[in-house]
Amino acid sequence: MKVADITFLIPLVLVAVGVLALCMASDGQRRSETRSTTSQPDGPSDIGVVYSPSGYDITPLTRTRIDTLAEGLTPEERDILLRKGTEPPQCGRLLNNKAEGTYACRLCGLPLFSSQTKFESGTGWPSFFRPFDPAHVLEIRDAELGMARTETACARCRSHLGHVFSDGPRPTGLRYCMNSAALEFHAAGAELPPESRPIETATAYFAGGCFWGIEDRFQQVPGVIDAVSGYQGGHVANPVYKQVCQGDTGHAEAVRVTFDPSQVTYLRLLEWFFKFHDPTQRNRQGPDLGTQYRSAIFATDSKQLTEAKKFVMAQQDTTRFRDREIATVVEPAGIFYEAEDNHQDYHAKHGGSCAISSGE
Repeated sequence: MKVADITFLIPLVLVAVGVLALCMASDGQRRSETRSTTSQPDGPSDIGVVYSPSGYDITPLTRTRIDTLAEGLTPEERDILLRKGTEPPQCGRLLNNKAEGTYACRLCGLPLFSSQTKFESGTGWPSFFRPFDPAHVLEIRDAELGMARTETACARCRSHLGHVFSDGPRPTGLRYCMNSAALEFHAAGAELPPESRPIETATAYFAGGCFWGIEDRFQQVPGVIDAVSGYQGGHVANPVYKQVCQGDTGHAEAVRVTFDPSQVTYLRLLEWFFKFHDPTQRNRQGPDLGTQYRSAIFATDSKQLTEAKKFVMAQQDTTRFRDREIATVVEPAGIFYEAEDNHQDYHAKHGGSCAISSGE
């Protein structure tokens, strides 16, 4: 072989070594996104509080907050989390950890993975086949080494975690290849630090016509974490949509609203509810007729019951309702039965279908 040929091969060999050292495998890219770990806003977020489906505050941290948290990092942790470094294989402190518990972000404490999804991949880095909550782990297109990969980062602080590949075990077929230094392990049964706990939430129940529209409107209210369509207020256990539509189960098409009391009060939710439907229509809402479309507030406790009744009485004396009788009933919340999957997020999936009040 000529010297020139050997010289030509040297870059290829170096690339191959880099590929192995950086825990690369088949491309697991599922979302194309670009970002910089240092491109955080300097002031408070202007998008409001962002919640994950599992009830955690994942609002992006400010650059100032990240700098403060980073003061407690070791040089290795700083290199990995903030500069996208990679620890050597077979060296991570959590590689062989088999204890039950939760793996959180080393910088901000957001739960990222569970021990129940950890597996031995043979790559030399801790591996998981599913995140704690998909909303907690960002997936970002990474082409820095001349080939397409998918980087993973904490959704709250944007710290670099590792990469995800499509050669993992079932049921996901994914391998989240993580740096131990990017994670903080909390053993099962131990008290989690405040930054690793879900927010404290409250629940409210409303019925105001077709639940597709009411669910959709509440999901857009700041401070609401989730809204779920279901059936409530009747006498038939485990009802299905067809039964409720016949009008003989006693159930109303209701919505369970999970909210953050520090961001939106129950009284404010009552006000929104009266904007989302016409509470003067009895056993109907627009073209939808029947007791299943009645206007109702299902209170979870005596405090909500008192506040809801007081609210309805006060509304009856307003200009809007002075000449129209409010038909909304207020009663203690009974069992809430979640509706079938095809009724959840119906407006988002199909572009809107319900007749919804203009709020006037």
